[in-house]
Amino acid sequence: MFTGIIEEMGIVEGITSKKNLSVLKVRAKKVLKGAKQGTSIAVNGVCLTVTGIKKDILEFDIMRETLLKTNLGALKPKSCVNLERALKANGRIDGHFVSGHVDDMGRIKTRITGENYTELQVSAKRGLMKYIAPKGSVCVDGVSMTIGEVRKTYFSIYLIPFTLEVTTLGKVKEGDRINIETDILAKYILHKN
Repeated sequence: MFTGIIEEMGIVEGITSKKNLSVLKVRAKKVLKGAKQGTSIAVNGVCLTVTGIKKDILEFDIMRETLLKTNLGALKPKSCVNLERALKANGRIDGHFVSGHVDDMGRIKTRITGENYTELQVSAKRGLMKYIAPKGSVCVDGVSMTIGEVRKTYFSIYLIPFTLEVTTLGKVKEGDRINIETDILAKYILHKN
């Protein structure tokens, strides 16, 4: 489990393609603390297992399914990624409960900016939109966000300058694909009904 509170942006150092998977290498600092083989780290909101550590480089194996269903398949060397270590049971929960199991990708429909104001309108498939509720929680590229306006095919999130500076959401532009994980409680409530 994660919280959606990004600890740092890592830099992709390399991606090696193999049959049915890729090996992702990410340069990091903060999330290295306590990391070892088998540790779970969210990369752009996707729960990945550390398979190797070499100095300040974390290595992850990414299965073909994950490459197809998330924006990790589009990463290139020097891409920035959002990183978060798994939640400790005795730690604070500042964002919301995030599993690291991305539901689908959305697309930045519109980016509206003004002084100290950034709104991202995120388009998503209808099947995903049923879990999106005004003032509810959503995880976008691993970042815990409060949902603003909700329309039939998109929802809005609003970013403070701090979030723009310390996460990859400050770099996204119209047309970019982003990972979306809807609120786990919404999934269970709607699934039961």
